[in-house]
Amino acid sequence: MESSIIEKPRSELHIEYGEGELAALRKREAAVLWKLDCYIAPVMMLLMLISYLDRGNIGFAATQGLSEDINLQGSQLNIAISIFYIFYILAEFPTSILVKRLQFNRVIPAITFCWGLVCMNTGFVQGFPSLCVTRLLLGFFEGCLFPSMTLFLCEWYKREELATRISFLFVASALSGAFGGLLAYAILYMDGTAGYPGWRWLYIIEGIITIVWAFICIFVVPKNFETAYFLNDNDRVIMRIRAEATAAYSGGDGHYTLKDVKRAASDIKINVWGAIVYGVGAVLSDRYKARFLSLIISAPFGIAGYAILLCDVSAGVRYFATFLIATACFLCTGTNIAWLGSNCAPDGKRAASVGILLTLTNIGGVVAGQIYQTESAPAFTLGHSWSLGCLAVAWLGWWVVLFIYKRREAGKDKALARGEAIPPEEWTDRAHDFKYQF
Repeated sequence: MESSIIEKPRSELHIEYGEGELAALRKREAAVLWKLDCYIAPVMMLLMLISYLDRGNIGFAATQGLSEDINLQGSQLNIAISIFYIFYILAEFPTSILVKRLQFNRVIPAITFCWGLVCMNTGFVQGFPSLCVTRLLLGFFEGCLFPSMTLFLCEWYKREELATRISFLFVASALSGAFGGLLAYAILYMDGTAGYPGWRWLYIIEGIITIVWAFICIFVVPKNFETAYFLNDNDRVIMRIRAEATAAYSGGDGHYTLKDVKRAASDIKINVWGAIVYGVGAVLSDRYKARFLSLIISAPFGIAGYAILLCDVSAGVRYFATFLIATACFLCTGTNIAWLGSNCAPDGKRAASVGILLTLTNIGGVVAGQIYQTESAPAFTLGHSWSLGCLAVAWLGWWVVLFIYKRREAGKDKALARGEAIPPEEWTDRAHDFKYQF
């Protein structure tokens, strides 16, 4: 009878079972949900944290002698950073298709061990080719992680519970910015130990940490709720009821067909528009170095889109609004990062600045899980209002940033006219001969 309890409308539940019985069932389900948040979510969060640490430590290593020690030339460091995403992107789709069939409790520890091993061995690279190989492999194995974790959470949580739990992953990625710097700072003090420079120890130790956690994951990532070590028999009854209630959208044995792929590819919800807009916008922004103009022009599209969603309009008009929002979100996010990166120097400051920006950006994942609550559907007034306000504040903020850059440029021109110079060891983007991009 319990399965019918969860599937019945609330009004029928009151009539057939009464308020007391319904409340008792809800209480039991809440207790099980709390267990999932204590035993499932933290494991995924730590995986996310470690993955961001391992992918981002190249920035710290570069400031501590990696380029000089392995004789990187020209743009080779930038190439090594970029190629990480080639296999990262290529790994995501096949992983999404295969991970359930291969079983999460096998895949997640395996890929964690593999990228930990790659990370550790990066501490022994001797040149550009070997660095590229490790970056490609690291990108592949880490590319397998996020879809695996997301789909794993789908196996344990209802869809109305997922937004908050996925936001936990963004919390972890945000924390990686803080912990990554502290850990790197501590490990880099090992410079010279056993004849190795500090940046090598950074990779070796972080790789070992990842490998250790991979072995722990063998025991803490359960196969399913029937064999989960933290659930008792009563909990499993509730999980069976939840599984039956969610079978319509999360069932299946992981054996997907070409028809499933075609359905996904033909659904316009995949935001192809956003990818096209960002690709074109990024090329134009780079070509004309028009960072500020790109931001100022694109943000109003998003503001208009959110304003439309707050109005009582037809579904077609609301759907059109999502394209306006995608235009702003993709262009503003990418261009803002590019603008900051192009106006920061030297490399260490640029790495730290972009890292801070990305950390702050990822906090948006936490906020989104709170302002877009299921019970506020379909209007989502709070979420759309908050998003509109943030875009408006950002739009005003970019004008402030432009004013700051212009004022600094004017000061630099005056200093150059006076013949002032800055010692090479103190050279940054604040130097008189460094020109900001607008």
